[in-house]
Amino acid sequence: MIAGSMVALVTPMDAQGGLDWDALSKLVDFHLQEGTNAIVAVGTTGESPTLDFDSEHLEVIRRVVDQVAGRIPVIAGTGANSTREAVEWTQAAKDVGADACLLVTPYYNKPTQEGLYLHFRHIAEAVDIPQILYNVPGRTVCDMLPETVERLSKIDNIIGIKEATGDLQRAQDVLDRVSKDFLVYSGDDATAVELMLLGGKGNISVTANVAPRAMSDLCAAAMRGEAAIARAINDRLMPLHKALFLESNPIPVKWALHEMGLMGDGIRLPLTWLSPRCHEPLRQAMRQCGVLA
Repeated sequence: MIAGSMVALVTPMDAQGGLDWDALSKLVDFHLQEGTNAIVAVGTTGESPTLDFDSEHLEVIRRVVDQVAGRIPVIAGTGANSTREAVEWTQAAKDVGADACLLVTPYYNKPTQEGLYLHFRHIAEAVDIPQILYNVPGRTVCDMLPETVERLSKIDNIIGIKEATGDLQRAQDVLDRVSKDFLVYSGDDATAVELMLLGGKGNISVTANVAPRAMSDLCAAAMRGEAAIARAINDRLMPLHKALFLESNPIPVKWALHEMGLMGDGIRLPLTWLSPRCHEPLRQAMRQCGVLA
């Protein structure tokens, strides 16, 4: 079972926007050392919409898989708003050794619930690899409702969902509808503890990029039902959860990792480097959480 703290890994770049392979290797080592339970390579936090597929997107997945070498699962971001593209990308990720794929709902198209069901069913039937649905309507303007998740959960290789609405009533509805073997993950750092205490199996996390050990400890405590310990860690991390969304993700988290000396100062248009007015609030949150001296 893939569970626990799963980092939504950034894709490090140089100042010109080119991929920084040395920094990628450094980040993977950082997560292996700091207790991260799985790595999501080239999800939307990894700026997947702006990466060339063959030379960048697929190469990031291949390099992460090779470096991890089976020590923890590697989940590849392969979602697209073209069903045929999503099939192609999911097959390619399987071919380079990914353990599972994360598929965001089709953005911009605004499909019906039946369209969502048929989209994800088609990908699952086309590629025999464990697949995780990803619902984040705040970014995609496409909301996959709990009844659609319930239908999709009956497909053997659709193993779970990243529920990133931050709505705990929604999460409870999903949990009530699916079998106990279907994995419900948080995609919202601020509410992840509470979702796991409801029965969720982990957190696909932005904060884990910056504070992997704390997020790993938080997830482990929450999944053991140790609410007081998990909430105490979460209270300590809350300033960071909030500050990492001062501007659109992954703008703040890339700046934070640069501040920690883990990567350069690259990001790809249409995203821009963190605005100067946000530097000190984010720096202060990092100090409060102990990730920056």
